[in-house]
Amino acid sequence: MGRPLLIATAARLLLAGAVWPASNALTQQAVPEEPPSSERSLDPFEQKVREFLLNNPEVIVEAMQILQERQRAAEAENLKRAIAARRDDLLGDPDAPVGGNPSGDVTLVEFFDYNCPYCRRVAPTVVELEEADPDLRLVYKEFPILGPGSTFAARAALASRKQGKYLAFHNALMQAREQLAKDQVKKIAAAVGLDTDRLQEDMNDPAIEQTIQRNLDLANALGITGTPSFVIGDQVVPGAADLRTLQRMIAHARQSE
Repeated sequence: MGRPLLIATAARLLLAGAVWPASNALTQQAVPEEPPSSERSLDPFEQKVREFLLNNPEVIVEAMQILQERQRAAEAENLKRAIAARRDDLLGDPDAPVGGNPSGDVTLVEFFDYNCPYCRRVAPTVVELEEADPDLRLVYKEFPILGPGSTFAARAALASRKQGKYLAFHNALMQAREQLAKDQVKKIAAAVGLDTDRLQEDMNDPAIEQTIQRNLDLANALGITGTPSFVIGDQVVPGAADLRTLQRMIAHARQSE
């Protein structure tokens, strides 16, 4: 019996629950007196495989690794389909702020929270990407998940678009060294030249809350649960990725266009 066939069969039996998980197989060498009900439904070949696996539990570990690889591949494929299905929401939401080259050939979408320390850490990298790549389009997705201060900052940032100062305000908020609450956000707004009274009024626009809710729904559809998260082409890059990683992903997306 060839090893590849054994492993493939082991994977199938693991899925069917006909053999013990690897943790049990490694710690329990004795065959139980009363076989599980699934064993009684096995055909003779599967029964031989099961007996072999019980005597060679390391094969089960290898089979589990194959199952995990297949699961990762399936998740990646499902993510590609989800990105394709929500492409317009990702790239074409008219209420999502855009930076870089609005007509760029590749779009980098960032989901972020102004109170996220990792978002602040990666912010200079995003600026460096923009400066180094004149054909890069940036889409900013406000994703306030760290409390009321984050929500207030996100609403204020989106409201600042009406005064034409989103990017300046965004970058200033990302440079903050303290947790942002209402007072700190207002101070930063004033520092970048925003009319804070008008800003407060514009923040009450229902469209702003709707934009944030769309971002939350979109993140959920793509399995994004943390910040920062980047979407490039048909891939999601979680966490504060370094410059080379993002450049490599952008190059790959550009080649795929």
